[in-house]
Amino acid sequence: MAFFSGLDTEAYDRNYTDRELARRILVYFKGHNKRLTWVIIMLLSIAVASAAIPILVSRGVDIMANSPTDNALYLLSGAVLVAGIFTWVANWVRRRLLARIVGDVVYDIRSDAFKASVGHDLSFYDEFSSGKIVSRITSDTREFGQLVILVTDLVSQFVQALILGVVLIGISWRLSLYVFGFLPILYLASMGFRNLARTVTRRGMRAMANVNAAIKETVSGIAVAKNFRQEGTIFDEFDQANQASFRVNVQRGFILSLVFPSLNAMGGIASAVLVYVGGLTAAEGAVTFGAWFLFLMGLDRFFFPVLNLSAFWAQVQSGLSAAERAFALIDAESAVLQTSIRMVPLLRGDIRFEDVCFRYTEQERVFDDFRLHIQPGESVALVGHTGAGKSSIAKLIARFYEFQEGRILVDGQDIRTFDLHQYRSQLGIVSQIPFLFSGTVAENICYACADTNPADVERAARQIGGGDWLETLPNGLDTQVGERGGRLSMGQRQLVSLLRVLLHRPAIFILDEATASIDPFTEWQIQQALNLILEESTSILIAHRLSTVKAADRILVLEDGRIIEEGHHNALMKADGHYAHLYNTYFRHQSLAYVEQSRQVFASPAD
Repeated sequence: MAFFSGLDTEAYDRNYTDRELARRILVYFKGHNKRLTWVIIMLLSIAVASAAIPILVSRGVDIMANSPTDNALYLLSGAVLVAGIFTWVANWVRRRLLARIVGDVVYDIRSDAFKASVGHDLSFYDEFSSGKIVSRITSDTREFGQLVILVTDLVSQFVQALILGVVLIGISWRLSLYVFGFLPILYLASMGFRNLARTVTRRGMRAMANVNAAIKETVSGIAVAKNFRQEGTIFDEFDQANQASFRVNVQRGFILSLVFPSLNAMGGIASAVLVYVGGLTAAEGAVTFGAWFLFLMGLDRFFFPVLNLSAFWAQVQSGLSAAERAFALIDAESAVLQTSIRMVPLLRGDIRFEDVCFRYTEQERVFDDFRLHIQPGESVALVGHTGAGKSSIAKLIARFYEFQEGRILVDGQDIRTFDLHQYRSQLGIVSQIPFLFSGTVAENICYACADTNPADVERAARQIGGGDWLETLPNGLDTQVGERGGRLSMGQRQLVSLLRVLLHRPAIFILDEATASIDPFTEWQIQQALNLILEESTSILIAHRLSTVKAADRILVLEDGRIIEEGHHNALMKADGHYAHLYNTYFRHQSLAYVEQSRQVFASPAD
């Protein structure tokens, strides 16, 4: 089974016992008591009617052997027909009710799983594949729904076997011992496959999750793949995951295919023994031939639910594994710890880092005893090389990650005590790669404030460059942005993201500027939008453009998780330190003086 390597469990996976799973599942059925009552009534009715059919048939055998009459045969035939019709009607009602119950339960589990996934902090998605999470929310919950329907079928069969067992004991307890004596052997044999079935089924579902993850990643990056002509490569990556899933599930099928033939062979042996012993007993007159026939049918009815349970053990284990994986996602603990859930008043934006220690992993330490104070309404630009800690400051303020030591205070209150939803509702964040949802430009601008008046949206949009940027859109604010905003330029996406924050009017604004090259006119428009936000909020700017750096009230220069310089642009340039080096490396080419100087160099005649 070397090909099972690479199908490791996720760190948040848990092993639940069957009892724990059953108890957890029952919680989701509590709101359906009335429908469940009718399902149980239908199950019992089906079991009684199904058990009555072999009893009536055996009675018919005795009548035919002794003194058959037309009336007796008509009566028995009619009774069997009525029992069959009743079974069909009751089964239809039961399945109709159950379909609604299962639909509601799967809906609730899927909702809880999705709610849990969106509630996790960003570190959760850094560690775990979003494609595999999607698989748990969609495929696994569907598998669980199929399990519930299967279990109710098996319950009906077991109740039917129980009714027949009582009848058989009443006819002949000695023959009943032969029937019941085989059941423990059959049960132990079927349970012997249980752990193996659960193991291979769980691995099969992990393999399918890997396929889903491969599809999501490759399709999401299809534009890059086409640009570098790597369609064949991404197909090979998908094919590798698909073949691994194929091998795992074929192995799973081979293992599970041993179950039913083995148990069926045992059932055949039991039937042969009962034919011989029952025939001798009937010949001696201890039981009637009809009773002997009933024992043979009863043996089949007893073995049938056990054989079915074994034959469908793959589906049972698949459903249990699916529930296990869905509950593991729901129960996964967030890395962001809250010490309280305090109501958040209107924030002024006073931010303090007090001796903060933070690391992504034990090997990836970012801050040690880090201190920082940002005044209310102040705009602070963070500059430094990659890995200096700029984005980490923003992520900690936004509570996307958990720090290990120290305190972060906002308006004098520990942010661990704030209600996260209320706290983040006063934050405005624009990421380095602006993300837009499918829909119109206006819908994306109003993403967090859907009740905003359309006139206010247009008024805000026209504050930027007099609204000239709207003229570049085919349908203005009603322009469709496409998937991830692919129909807009990077500059237009940034403008939409900034306008989204502007309408939100946050107390604390966090900007991780994109590094994409944009034309000077678009940069001027972006700076206009940025200035409107900076006027009304405390701002943390991870700056990549000189215009943003110069617009900040204070510049912090970071290196290896430490603030090594701070001040205004001119003062830092005069100090000729680390900032001056960063300016000459990253920002100098953006300055007007550098552009003019370059023009003069290229315009001068060659020597």
